[in-house]
Amino acid sequence: MKRIGIAVCALAAAICVSAPAVMAQDKVEIKIAGMKPEGEPETLGMQKFGEILGKLSNGKYDVKVFPNSQLGKEDAYIANTRKGTIQMCATGTQVSALHPAMAMLETPMMFNSLDHARRAMNGGKTFDLINEGFIEKSGLRTLNAFPLGFRHFYTKKPLKSMDDVKGLRMRVPNIPLYINFAKEAGISGQPMPFAEVPAALDQGVIDGGDSPLADIVALKMYEITPNITLSGHILVIHSLYINEEFYQKLSDEEKGWFNQAARESADYVWDLMAEVEKKAVEDITKGGGTISEPNEEFRKALQEAGARSWKLFYDTVPNAKEILESADAYK
Repeated sequence: MKRIGIAVCALAAAICVSAPAVMAQDKVEIKIAGMKPEGEPETLGMQKFGEILGKLSNGKYDVKVFPNSQLGKEDAYIANTRKGTIQMCATGTQVSALHPAMAMLETPMMFNSLDHARRAMNGGKTFDLINEGFIEKSGLRTLNAFPLGFRHFYTKKPLKSMDDVKGLRMRVPNIPLYINFAKEAGISGQPMPFAEVPAALDQGVIDGGDSPLADIVALKMYEITPNITLSGHILVIHSLYINEEFYQKLSDEEKGWFNQAARESADYVWDLMAEVEKKAVEDITKGGGTISEPNEEFRKALQEAGARSWKLFYDTVPNAKEILESADAYK
């Protein structure tokens, strides 16, 4: 009996010792790479995704967020997500190099409000149409879509009509879609990194540019270019992407966890962005900036410039017309 008792105790001790090791082995680390700094909506969205997935999986999935290009620039971490070196990433229209339709996430003048865009992109048909064929071409799956804000003009002089816009030397991102819209609006687009904008404004190289309100506040652009025109001509949209091979190895229950975490974290960012833009308007006004809304004629001219820029998609995206019609239906 004594020997049996010793054996039972030894077995119990072995189980107690091995339990933490088993639990540690079962825990799966998920790396998500992003480009935005701490505190930005993209980064907060990734962190929220990790928080929700951790709870749904009872701690099985431990999400590590790497913001501010810690795992390399966008093209590098997208490539590593495709290879499976990292499991997930957050990015925007950079993936249009793999699937041209993804550029339509930021179609000029496609959305007239955050609510409009949310209906179309957050579980709407427009999101599905843009993603048709993306997995097969990229090896990535788009889990959600969330906004980083509408782009608005910031200029040294007030903009009251499209005539005031024409001929202005405006900074634009070095992206064909943005450059094309500037051309259609009569703007002399000057491609350059955003970090170079303050110096270019001081030196008179450019007259202004366009950015989401949060970025205008972050660099205090309103101190150099005090006139902010709420043109809202492009909504910047990013998404969470996951390596498709990794995703397909998940059980149905686990896929459900990832999908739910992506859906809820996107909802979080959509809600957050409405607050961010409201706060940014207050900060710009307090900082001495002047905010104006385009009148009906001005907005119509912007819409027409946007529509002309859509021609860029007709040659590269087979279902471009269907995507545009779908977005319009969510107004």
